[in-house]
Amino acid sequence: MSLEQKLNQVLTYFEELREKLSATMGDPAEFARLSKEYSDLTPIAEKIIEWQQLIEETATLKELLEDSELDKELQQMGQDDLQHIQERLPHLAREIQLLLLPKDEDDDRNAILEVRAGTGGEEAALFAAELFRMYHRYTEIQGWRFELMHVSDTGLGGIKEASASISGKGVFARLKFESGVHRVQRVPETEGGGRIHTSAATVAVLPEAEEVDIQIEEKDLRIDVFRSSGPGGQSVNTTDSAVRITHLPSGVVVQQQDEKSQHKNKAKALRVLRARLYEHQRAEKAAVRAANRKSQIGSGDRSERIRTYNFPQGRVTDHRINLTLYKLDRILDGSALDEMIQALTSEDEVSRLADLGEIV
Repeated sequence: MSLEQKLNQVLTYFEELREKLSATMGDPAEFARLSKEYSDLTPIAEKIIEWQQLIEETATLKELLEDSELDKELQQMGQDDLQHIQERLPHLAREIQLLLLPKDEDDDRNAILEVRAGTGGEEAALFAAELFRMYHRYTEIQGWRFELMHVSDTGLGGIKEASASISGKGVFARLKFESGVHRVQRVPETEGGGRIHTSAATVAVLPEAEEVDIQIEEKDLRIDVFRSSGPGGQSVNTTDSAVRITHLPSGVVVQQQDEKSQHKNKAKALRVLRARLYEHQRAEKAAVRAANRKSQIGSGDRSERIRTYNFPQGRVTDHRINLTLYKLDRILDGSALDEMIQALTSEDEVSRLADLGEIV
């Protein structure tokens, strides 16, 4: 099916929805469902109608301008109108194409952010802490809510791992390309010889799943409780409030100990477990879709090195799109991170638009 045929198909279905709405006034549930579908389809239908009208006007104006007896004033008006339409059409075509792109059903979800220190010892732990703060600051700039879920620190300013729940409008859509291995190149404070060390931290951004999305059976869980511990292993609680949940079918293990209540720790652990299992399902579906894609900006796999933060040069390079920004400080304080995220989002759109085709 050509893209032009697809546009006509959208308009036909839009008109069918309008008729169905009139016929289902007596069924509130069906009327509500159709109303939402009609509302979701309205923006693209209006753009397609505008596109078709402009194409018709273009043909009419060209025919008019071929008239040799047309006076100069009308000819100038016709040329101005034609120029205006020809300037509008490319922008309108892109708007339609973007509206036609299949939407990631998880884009509007909240997210679970997980940051872990990788290779590099304490330097990696310090870098992991900086990344975690970067996302916290970015969350504040976006007006989202950042709920700390778990932190395992080193006692020296670094973190072994940390997780947070981020909620707000379009959270997962903005953060989903952050998953992967982030690498840092700098001279550690403890390095007397001035040598640059390379360390890494892993970031995972998981769409937060609801209970209806992932059904977890009690029989599939092994739940262990124990006392919370701080840096060095010292006990920070006198009760067995920490919770470790093992999902037996998948082998996924989640641990929470930040709350004093065992019940709250269990609830948090189940949220993270549900998100990880849901992400596993997403990854399987994405692998199937990727097989039919001509290109993609990266799988977001946690083992994939996606970005390098080079302190001596003050630059940050995203290897998936070969983008380098000399704004390291501003990216780490969250204020320039959106520039990197927007570039990744745009590249993904370009890639998917290439598969969609052009409006003829």
